[in-house]
Amino acid sequence: METQTEQKLKEVLQHIKKGEALLAQQLIDPLLDYDIECKELIYTNRCCIFLVDSIKRINAIEDKYVQSESILQEWKSFQAFIARESIEFEDALLAVQHGFFTNALKKLEVLLDERDSLQRAEIYRKVGICYKKLGNFEQAQICLSEANKIYPNLAPVVAELADCFSLCGEDKFGKVLFREAFFLSPESIDIDFLDSQLIKCLIDITKQKGFTGKFINLWVPINGVLNGVFNIRRQLNSQEVIKLRKDIYAMENEIKDPSCNEKVLTPLLLNKYFWLVDHYIQTRESPSKINDVLLKIRLLDSNVYENYVK
Repeated sequence: METQTEQKLKEVLQHIKKGEALLAQQLIDPLLDYDIECKELIYTNRCCIFLVDSIKRINAIEDKYVQSESILQEWKSFQAFIARESIEFEDALLAVQHGFFTNALKKLEVLLDERDSLQRAEIYRKVGICYKKLGNFEQAQICLSEANKIYPNLAPVVAELADCFSLCGEDKFGKVLFREAFFLSPESIDIDFLDSQLIKCLIDITKQKGFTGKFINLWVPINGVLNGVFNIRRQLNSQEVIKLRKDIYAMENEIKDPSCNEKVLTPLLLNKYFWLVDHYIQTRESPSKINDVLLKIRLLDSNVYENYVK
């Protein structure tokens, strides 16, 4: 890369970082005429084109809450788009991430007075994600804690809160909250926005075992237990125990139906069994009750059983 191009490219990246994608693209055009074969310049230009189009798509949505829903989806689309490139220019990626979430934050923060509690909690979750992506983990935790306060026990919120704790080096809290989130509703967690090594390792392990799509979410908690990551447990209260047993009973009946979706039910039921075994151990129930659950695990998935009891 020529010195003149390098200096101008730094200026372009600063504009991208500030969220000024259109201005950045205007500065790139003459640079491309001057240095058409610069790979970093071409890469950055493609980032700019996507960002400019993305801003137009977001601004075209009139309903502000629907607009907020589309913001994170746009980031996922960018990730898929840029992954197709044969090279990776890290400086551009970091600038894009900072600029995108700076702009997203401005759009989302004006919605924090939403009256509907579920929607307000979701807005706080998205704001928390923006702060996390900007590296402000403390503010992210504040927003995510507020989301959990407004509407407790939403799995996507709990998972993001766990991610923040882990990113701050507090893996103990991260393990507890990740385990909780993937017990509450694994399928509702957007794993694409989880960044801590703690959970990314489990996601990678699950992918390596051949799971894709929603099945990654369903098997992450199973692998979390089998790999000793989800190893910090809490005691269930009486209402939670009643619900757990009811859920298990319902799933056991459902899985007997030949027309059921066994691939979905199996990991969900295994996760419930793991929690029931933990409950029996913590409350010092008789070994026969624990063995009954272990037998059910073996009948459901012998490989999981072998790894679970070893």
